Amino acid sequence: SNQAAWRKANLACKIAIDNSEKDQLLQGRDSLRQRKTTKESLAESASNITESLMSISRMMSQQVQQSEETVQTLANSSRTILEANEEFKSMSGTIQLGRKLITKYNRRELTDKLLIFLALALFLATVLYILKKRLFPFL
Repeated sequence: SNQAAWRKANLACKIAIDNSEKDQLLQGRDSLRQRKTTKESLAESASNITESLMSISRMMSQQVQQSEETVQTLANSSRTILEANEEFKSMSGTIQLGRKLITKYNRRELTDKLLIFLALALFLATVLYILKKRLFPFL
């Protein structure tokens, strides 16, 4: 875009110079004073063109610098995103392992409760049997 703007400015200045030269030629005045004025105006327009070209060059360098900074920022962001992605992958493996362990512990808790209940029932049955034999031997 800066190059296009530079070309347009350059073309506009050339057209302006050509138009001014055509106007001067059509006026038909060939005096020395007018030639000096024409040379001075040409020199002034050339300096204006040079200044505009220099400003366009400065703007282009600023745009290039901003583009370099943007590319650097994008590279840093990409690297950060890749690191986060790798961390999330490792975390997902850890989370899946934790889920497996929790379901395993839940199953073991259920079987432990069942075994405790059966052991308690066996203990109470044994106590009742012993009490029955001691208190009521004739039954």
